[in-house]
Amino acid sequence: MHDTNDRFPETHPDKPQMNFLYPLSRYYGEFTPEQLIFNANLQEFAQRISLLCGLETGGKLSPEETYQQIKVLWQDLTESKKQLLDQARRDHPNLPEDES
Repeated sequence: MHDTNDRFPETHPDKPQMNFLYPLSRYYGEFTPEQLIFNANLQEFAQRISLLCGLETGGKLSPEETYQQIKVLWQDLTESKKQLLDQARRDHPNLPEDES
């Protein structure tokens, strides 16, 4: 997936169309940098799937081509999950609570 910095208006105020084309919702889950990045990747995945479905419905893409592109996007999202969420779980062991 792509770096999310190019989609935030604070980073690129000269590109207001990015908000319209690629809207991002706020993240309300438990915060870790890995979860925030994965959430952005998940939102990008959903946006691209929606666009592909519209192109296929409108006859601009064949069902087979659409399927192949969705398959690649799914593989990218799966790899993102492995690198961000699964790796983070291994890197950050659960520590016992301080009982003071």
